[in-house]
Amino acid sequence: MQSDKTCPILEQYLAYLLTIKDRSQNTILEYRMDLLQFFRFVANQRNIAGSSFQFADAVFIRSIQLSDIYSFIAYHQETLHNSPGTRCRKIVSIRQFWKHLKSKAHIIDNNIAEELETPKLPKRIVRYMTLEESVRLLIETGSSSIRDNCIITIFLNCALRLSELAALNVDQVDSDVLTVVGKGNKERKIYLTPAVKQSLSKWLPIRNAMSVGTNALFISRNHQRLTTRSIQNVVKKHIAASGINPVGLSTHKLRHTSATLMYKYGHVDIRSLQQILGHESIATTEIYTHVDDNQLHAAVNANPLAMMFN
Repeated sequence: MQSDKTCPILEQYLAYLLTIKDRSQNTILEYRMDLLQFFRFVANQRNIAGSSFQFADAVFIRSIQLSDIYSFIAYHQETLHNSPGTRCRKIVSIRQFWKHLKSKAHIIDNNIAEELETPKLPKRIVRYMTLEESVRLLIETGSSSIRDNCIITIFLNCALRLSELAALNVDQVDSDVLTVVGKGNKERKIYLTPAVKQSLSKWLPIRNAMSVGTNALFISRNHQRLTTRSIQNVVKKHIAASGINPVGLSTHKLRHTSATLMYKYGHVDIRSLQQILGHESIATTEIYTHVDDNQLHAAVNANPLAMMFN
């Protein structure tokens, strides 16, 4: 984690997120960027010169008003034309930091950001593969690459994140269970389907016959762990080879597809799906519970009054 020693209050907060809250490096970087941007914006508004952030001390932070936060968000909307999602993240960064300043660091007495609302995010129809497209992708990889077929099979059966699949080691694979280390180093177990077991039974003998210096489950031609970028390229290549429209599809959409197929065809309850996906909030899991036109048609026809007509 990079360090900005000229802003110790912020660094203490980021260290707290890293060591106590166990936040990821990406989260730390985003919080640092958002909060330093906010400090610089306020400094520019007040004609405070200097390339460092030595001015961002306790006195400076206590002087910040709610109107400064609104001006900062308005600047990102009207001048920088940031998306609602980006503005929402910046508000969350500020709100969480001010919460910490009051409840943990005891630097402020009044949390001006406590009631700060986030912008309403537009609801979008998220792209995911249909069952037919998923079958086509599995058939294509099955006939072209044992390793790649195993990767795609795990994505579509276990609903892993890209980072989770890339980090898999051989010793995380048991006869019936896959042990996954997800966000925040939280461990969860996913039961292997027959399809995953079969794909692993084909790939592991090939992988174990290679002379490699890594415990990685998936390795490259150079006998190194496959990077996330390499896995993304594998997925992109096979989607194109399968004749599937690639627009809007990615490794994350394979996870999305897996969760959607479990919910739609397996009648998996939302709580079980939450555990499989490794979500802290069930609200995040609900994104994956699509309702298609056939389900809507069946729902209205299930009304006991549906057949009451002359």
